[in-house]
Amino acid sequence: MAYWLLKSEPESFSLDDFRKEQVTVWYGVRNYAARNNLKTMQLGDECIFYRSVKKPAAIALAKVVREHYQDPTTEDTAWVAVDVELIEAFRTEVPLSTIKETPELQNMELLRLSRLSVQKVTDDEFALICKMGRAV
Repeated sequence: MAYWLLKSEPESFSLDDFRKEQVTVWYGVRNYAARNNLKTMQLGDECIFYRSVKKPAAIALAKVVREHYQDPTTEDTAWVAVDVELIEAFRTEVPLSTIKETPELQNMELLRLSRLSVQKVTDDEFALICKMGRAV
């Protein structure tokens, strides 16, 4: 299993939207590195759902329920989408400031490739963010 971080601006797709839909199409990615990550995702891979821009934070967990296919928002075959299902919202949001201050998270792609909307997350990074997010 691999782990990922999916970034979304709340105005585009919020946690409330995710709760309503439960399963959503992750589409509209127009960056080649992010697209390549979508193509690498496999059924059952887990994802950190990350709110970007306003109060950036890791806020929930999701899993891949359909591997990549043609992005339905374009006829350009270069772009793909995946389907993801909400697993749980974190009890405690993990803000970007906390991630930056946590020594074990200093090598996260989130801190090095801040604009990339679909990112790889290591096993250890994923476990630590989940632990932080599930804390009360």
